[in-house]
Amino acid sequence: MNEPNPQSLNVPDLDEALRYFIDRLGFRLEMIVPADAPQTALLTGQGVSLRLESEARAAEQNNHSHPFLLNRYSEQAWHVGRANMQYRDLIPSRLGGRFIASHIRIPDGGAVADSVHYHKVGFQMIYCKTGWVRVVYEDQGEPFMLEAGDCVLQPPEIRHRVLEASAGLEVIEVGSPATHETWMDHELSLPTKQVLPERLFQGQRFVRHRASAARWQPGRCEGLMARDIGIADATNGLASVQVVKAEAKVLDGIIEHHDELMFWFVLQGELGLSNPYCGRHLLQAGDSCLFPAGERFALRGGAGFEVLEVTYQATGV
Repeated sequence: MNEPNPQSLNVPDLDEALRYFIDRLGFRLEMIVPADAPQTALLTGQGVSLRLESEARAAEQNNHSHPFLLNRYSEQAWHVGRANMQYRDLIPSRLGGRFIASHIRIPDGGAVADSVHYHKVGFQMIYCKTGWVRVVYEDQGEPFMLEAGDCVLQPPEIRHRVLEASAGLEVIEVGSPATHETWMDHELSLPTKQVLPERLFQGQRFVRHRASAARWQPGRCEGLMARDIGIADATNGLASVQVVKAEAKVLDGIIEHHDELMFWFVLQGELGLSNPYCGRHLLQAGDSCLFPAGERFALRGGAGFEVLEVTYQATGV
């Protein structure tokens, strides 16, 4: 649809306002942002367009540097976001609005209350941590199952829909910028008739990585192995995604990066990190962290740990 010029309305409770306009007045949701904790929504109905803004919407800052940031797993951190999915914010600071990382789960299996939509985003990837989810993407063929260990790159504005999920589905989503619009596409039906796997969406190509067919190669330091997701090639070096694990029973290595972002989410096991300025930390399953650029970290771990690694602007793009 063409993006309308709506009337703006500030509301104290966005969820309550959405229920009123959609359920009682018959308005249709066109866009919502951000997905994990909605603050803005665009509605159409009765010949008008409305832009609802939460009065609690926080202003974002523009700051690209950050210290070492550690996020511990907490069951109390979950909250309900878009389409009744549960979210856990992995980068609460959002790094001045540059990045968002979310741990998302759907406790009950079955059909997902989703519709065809797209995101106005520069980068967005989804990694399936636990369970499975059936999804469909514009020009990428029939719906398919994303299973534990699989990953997709959702290029900017590709239309897609979540159809069905297993009970206990968990995924990790990383994107930039942190606050981006989610638009509904009420006219397009998925799957599309054409299948165009090499199609570019604003310079990026859709990626479907299957863990069952992945190859492990040496990682960024001695003692680490990695399976590359293929996102660096599909984004022309803008971002890179890997799953990293220990090659030997005992890991004793050093890591350092010079990208704008290096994000780790611990998938399983535990790993020790130490740095003279950032201290010593033991990372366990469900924990995540951001490494400051240019700092060297000592790693101590053993067989059994795996982490999801996302870097951004890997080639300085």
